[in-house]
Amino acid sequence: MLVLPPDYLERVYAGVLGKLIGVYLGRPFEMWSHQRIMSELGVIKYYVNDRLNVPIVVTDDDVSGTFVFVRALDEHGIDANITSEAIGKTWLNTAVENKSIFWWGGRGISTEHTAYWNLKNGVSAPDSGSIATNGVTVAEQIGAQIFIDGWALVSPGRPGLAAKMAGSAGRVSHDGESVNAAILWAAMEAEAFLSKDIDHLIDTGLRFIPCDSLITQVVSEVRAWVKADGDWYKTREKIEAKYGYDKFEGTCHVIPNHCIMHMAILYGGHSFSKAMEIINTSGWDTDCNSGNVGCLMGIIHGIDSLSGEGYDWRGPIADRAIISSSLNGYSINNAARIALDLTNFGRRLADKAPIPQPKNSQFHFTLPGSVQGFQVSEGSNAKVSQAVDRNDGPGLLIEFESYAKPVEVLTHTATPLEYLKMPAHYPLMSSPLVYTGQKVTASIRSGKLSGPVEVRLRLKAFNSDDELVPIDSDAFVVLVPGDSRLHQLEWVLPEIVGSYPIGELGVVITSGDGRAGQVWLDRLAWHGEPNLTVKRPATKALGKPNRFWDYQWVQGVDHWMPFSKSTIFIGQDRGEGIASYGTRDWANYRVTVKDVSVKIGGPCGVAVRVQGLRRYYALLFVPKGWVALVKVLDNQRIELARAEFNWTVDEKYEVTLEAVGPSIKGSVGGVRLEAQDSQLADGALGVVATDGAMSTGSIRVQPVE
Repeated sequence: MLVLPPDYLERVYAGVLGKLIGVYLGRPFEMWSHQRIMSELGVIKYYVNDRLNVPIVVTDDDVSGTFVFVRALDEHGIDANITSEAIGKTWLNTAVENKSIFWWGGRGISTEHTAYWNLKNGVSAPDSGSIATNGVTVAEQIGAQIFIDGWALVSPGRPGLAAKMAGSAGRVSHDGESVNAAILWAAMEAEAFLSKDIDHLIDTGLRFIPCDSLITQVVSEVRAWVKADGDWYKTREKIEAKYGYDKFEGTCHVIPNHCIMHMAILYGGHSFSKAMEIINTSGWDTDCNSGNVGCLMGIIHGIDSLSGEGYDWRGPIADRAIISSSLNGYSINNAARIALDLTNFGRRLADKAPIPQPKNSQFHFTLPGSVQGFQVSEGSNAKVSQAVDRNDGPGLLIEFESYAKPVEVLTHTATPLEYLKMPAHYPLMSSPLVYTGQKVTASIRSGKLSGPVEVRLRLKAFNSDDELVPIDSDAFVVLVPGDSRLHQLEWVLPEIVGSYPIGELGVVITSGDGRAGQVWLDRLAWHGEPNLTVKRPATKALGKPNRFWDYQWVQGVDHWMPFSKSTIFIGQDRGEGIASYGTRDWANYRVTVKDVSVKIGGPCGVAVRVQGLRRYYALLFVPKGWVALVKVLDNQRIELARAEFNWTVDEKYEVTLEAVGPSIKGSVGGVRLEAQDSQLADGALGVVATDGAMSTGSIRVQPVE
């Protein structure tokens, strides 16, 4: 029987954090040369985002692709033999064309864009990424290596399995030496759950690629140079002289970057911080290389390595992760949530039962040092940290000094305000995590207090001026010194003016005496389906759209038009497009959409239980006088029921569609359709346009028992 490491979850968590730290550290100077880095920034020993005036946590292809594509195991089953074809279907379901996950640099220029174009036009993986289809230059860029960490994290101590799955994943978009690099690194990371010996890890990875490959050759040379030089600067010069960017075609070849990754771990593999210094100061594709090295170092050295040696790598990130994809509710994320998902994939691949959600709460603070995105608002004289109490176990400790105003401790639940400052290279596709009508619950107790404090739940919702406006729960608890009991707070989230997104959620603490103290947040969760009406607010001024209102929709369409007379107005030039709103928390609910109007084309209509771009149920207006209840599943459109309905272009109709357990019901104009299907158990709502355009009025969402 396969034995998983006893600290498997914590090591996955360290690997996820290492990936995030590496990417966010290297992102601001991605593609800089070593010489420019040394001239303008010097040796990279810590985050430099402030010096370059960019946020630290940003949208990035390295994070998005790594943690989205491995979710093929969710879409297509837990299968050690998962195929490139299945993973390619996940690409089409999750990557919003020209918008999310990777660099849309053009067919024949961006490898991922080229592979996506092939997949969309019927070339299945692995042909979609092969040298035979795309040529050597396109196929051997860096991307296959970038996205492989997830496959290793679900294969602890199983380098052969990691190599096999990473190879299948890599061949969706790449071939040749790029896939060799991906296989080697994935095998190393999987073996790192069992060994800290860098040479052993490299030897393990080499077992799974051809001995006559260029990757094998360059790894051998780098190892020899490291042994002879004893100085990473000298070795880096040799790598640049023989395998630099100028020696290869394309925008970002795998070989130069793979060389310096091995150099970094051979010189700095004993220390997370030293490895980060070397890989980032070396230049080239810094966020990609740093992310892969960071993940490996995290697995090897564990959580403690991320906050030792005088460097607090975790604090500025606070567990936060932004993942741009069509997966509603997965974009605003955190390392603890990602780690638990990957660990459960790995446990199921090993025929083990998954770990239940700790404390039955989205925010549980159970992993070492985890704060799950919670931060103290600017101006509050306080700090947060994960701590362990001998009675109640782990939780979030909020410590505040003497203060003159309330202490806010919140986490992001929708596109963050700082998105406006992020580079426009990778747009964020995201729906909020929480909604009007859902019940938020929290457990809280006093720590060391000098006097009573009042604690309420607080949300912040956006308004038309792109500002966050606080709203507090009526219910509150008063914590007093010496009371060690856990107190419960409950709050059904109120209607938000203009149906703007809830951007932040957490607690606010006020005190009569304003003295120092501690409050312990044990958990925070939300439950149930929403109960709300979504309607586009009036635009305040011509040319000034309600940006954060629009950002709460995953816009998987060619055209998103912020017309004030319609709640949704979308267009799709060719094929099928879907705009979606909600999360996988939604299971049993009814959607009532007023003024549904097909402008041209079809089928068009309303969807429920949306799980990406190509997985949902929908009631569609079909050309030539039909309405149909359908299930869309990857490349299949399965008609569940249909009826004659003489609809016309530009006419407005009210559409109702509900899903309760296996029952799917829809109605329009007195026509009712019903079917039984249990394949898609939850998901967001959506509006669908095919070869044309459609609009809607208000959208009502209600829970159904």
